Amino acid sequence: MSGAYGKDLERWIPRLIAVWRQARGRGEGPETRLTPQEIKEVGAGVKQLSLGLTRDRKLAGARYMDDPKLLGAYLLFYWPVSYAQAREAMGELPQRPRAVLDLGSGPGPLAFAALDAGASEVTAADRSKPALALARALATEAGEAIATREWDPLKKAPPPEGKYDLITMGHVLNELYGVGDEAVKPRAALLTQVLAQVKPGGSLLVLEPALRETSRLLLKVRDVMVEQGHAIRAPCLYRGACPALVKESDWCHAERDWPMPGVVEDIARAAGLHKESLKMSYLMLAPAGEAWSAPRPDRLFRIVSESLEGKGRQRYIGCGPEGRMGLAMQEKHRAEHNQRFFKLKRGEVISVTNTEPKGDGLALDDRSEVKTVAWPGQAVPPAPPPEPQQAPPAPPEGRGEGS
Repeated sequence: MSGAYGKDLERWIPRLIAVWRQARGRGEGPETRLTPQEIKEVGAGVKQLSLGLTRDRKLAGARYMDDPKLLGAYLLFYWPVSYAQAREAMGELPQRPRAVLDLGSGPGPLAFAALDAGASEVTAADRSKPALALARALATEAGEAIATREWDPLKKAPPPEGKYDLITMGHVLNELYGVGDEAVKPRAALLTQVLAQVKPGGSLLVLEPALRETSRLLLKVRDVMVEQGHAIRAPCLYRGACPALVKESDWCHAERDWPMPGVVEDIARAAGLHKESLKMSYLMLAPAGEAWSAPRPDRLFRIVSESLEGKGRQRYIGCGPEGRMGLAMQEKHRAEHNQRFFKLKRGEVISVTNTEPKGDGLALDDRSEVKTVAWPGQAVPPAPPPEPQQAPPAPPEGRGEGS
């Protein structure tokens, strides 16, 4: 999927740098790079954000985007990351959205991702006036048109009025209503409220950090939504309670290769962070009353782990309509019709045949066929329509009833 938006993301880098320099009122330098002093300055802000949002979590729910230093650090580092995450997830939408609402938008990475994915009307809503001001400055810099609205869910303010093809919430939910299980019900209630503004056939996309704690809480919110009758468009193929919650040590997140901009690489190095791959947890929900997609006739699994390669064998964790389980194949069983198994990526959806129960999952062998049904960042194709049944041949003349 990254090849589809790499050039789009590349175009945003000089815009982000220009708007950041305008906002701080000083500094000139290369259009697509930061000066060493700027990298040092932004790296310090990113380090503070990373500590407060992913480690000690002290900034979760705080108004950090009202701080110019932290907002600038977010703009140059987390904005490209969030944009790329959104473009990856939007590749799984069942249809191109036209009207989009980005809730908790900050300076608009998901809003602009939606525009680049084909949306024609986008509204960015956030409680931070400085963040919305940067979103408007970016729109001007890019020659794009977006609307901005103030929205603070902690004040129980309803989202901006209207019906939308897509509503996005990027790294918002994990910062609301606490950091433990007490947050699950109010978060689910907020998603239910928001889904009421999604048009039939539309989607609500929730992006969250790939941390164990935030991912497991998102899965718990997912289970409440499923119990209430909401269908999950992606990534879930399993329709029951999430099997990744059975063991405390398990969680579910996506990981993608991505075209990391040089400025992000420079800042990551200065902040002591690693961003070689793009990691996130996400849910794409259908509005109330819409059914899960029709089951496919083939046996599907989404790969939800990295390669668990062992001596003489390849193994992954897969999650499909029948649950979460290990999938393993001995190297000696490699053949032309199953060799894809030895280089699968997390997020890929495959179909398998001829398996045998073994241990905590399934064993594949030289009879097994492995096909990619959907690459990471692509929607699972719908089930093919059933072939029309042919009418039985007419009986020969003179052999009808009563003859």
